[in-house]
Amino acid sequence: MKYKLSSKDMKTIITGEIALATVMAICAIALMAVIVYKLFMSNEGTSQVPGGWKFSWK
Repeated sequence: MKYKLSSKDMKTIITGEIALATVMAICAIALMAVIVYKLFMSNEGTSQVPGGWKFSWK
């Protein structure tokens, strides 16, 4: 069973929120990809994660 939206109903649909959430998710994934790439390609370094976890490699 298909339902058709009226003009009034179509005006209440907000698509900008979905688009903004998608763009923010893609930016977050890209940022994490860059961080992980730099982490694994570096010869030495340290990283500290909240909670007291500290990692270092040489």
